[in-house]
Amino acid sequence: MRVLIQRVKSASVEIDNKTYSSISKGLLILVGIEDADSEEDTDWLCRKIASLRIFNDENGIMNLSVTDIGGEIMVISQFTLHAMTKKGNRPSYIRAAKPDLAIPMYEGFVSELEKISRLKIATGVFGADMKVNLINDGPVTIWIDSKNKE
Repeated sequence: MRVLIQRVKSASVEIDNKTYSSISKGLLILVGIEDADSEEDTDWLCRKIASLRIFNDENGIMNLSVTDIGGEIMVISQFTLHAMTKKGNRPSYIRAAKPDLAIPMYEGFVSELEKISRLKIATGVFGADMKVNLINDGPVTIWIDSKNKE
């Protein structure tokens, strides 16, 4: 499972030219799921995200988590995080999980993150054509892969 986390001043997702959901200060998380992912990946990532200290304290030091600041979280499914670009110019998404596996994993991820963070999670719609708008704060953008716990 891969996530791209962006610290945002605000974010929203539009579907069919209508705002589906929005958040103010917090995290926009793009999540990509592959066939090899399990509940262990979900649990590890959700714990990591909820306690990731990337918000400034009173001294301007990134020392606070999204839960510390009472921020908001938006999670968007993003199969293209598993793009393979080694050969040719057209990315391959063969490692990305098919919807029958990815949808329950995505829903489980959202549910677990909500439970651990104790924050309401805004989402998009799995598989929909979404327009994601954000104001990246910093910018702070962090990539985490549960298979490569660095």
